[in-house]
Amino acid sequence: MLHLLRSLKLAAFVAFALGSGSVVYGQPGPVHSLSELAWLAGDWQTAAGAERQVDEHWTAPLGGAMLGTSRTVADGKMLEFEYLRIVQQEDGIYYVAHPNARTPGTRFKLTRLTANQVVFENPQHDFPKRITYSRGEGGSLTATVDGGEGTSGPTFGFQRMGK
Repeated sequence: MLHLLRSLKLAAFVAFALGSGSVVYGQPGPVHSLSELAWLAGDWQTAAGAERQVDEHWTAPLGGAMLGTSRTVADGKMLEFEYLRIVQQEDGIYYVAHPNARTPGTRFKLTRLTANQVVFENPQHDFPKRITYSRGEGGSLTATVDGGEGTSGPTFGFQRMGK
């Protein structure tokens, strides 16, 4: 009887943990579809006139992938660029970054997904360890990169281009 009670408690805990939308890196978690990230698709830019202008472009989910590019410009010169992919694989969804076209890319696994936020993590990477996109009111988008839980890092506030 005690064994059965322990098993039921463990099952309830696992169901709660999986239902929370959180994943421990490298462990299986809730099954998500790339289509849940369709809100990220489009052309995004930081506020005009800022010291650094950043634009990011994402294709719609198709064929198990979303493709992206990012560019940072200051004083009329491109400082950085990045090729990006979000791919659906058997063991989860991954954000793959190729800063300045560096190969191989760095993979970050989707660890949390809600209707308005997606979090990708790679605790083994030096920096960033976490990339978060949050959808805000009025169609805004915020991207944050940081060193993991309890840390802070650069935050980019985007609006859809042409608006």
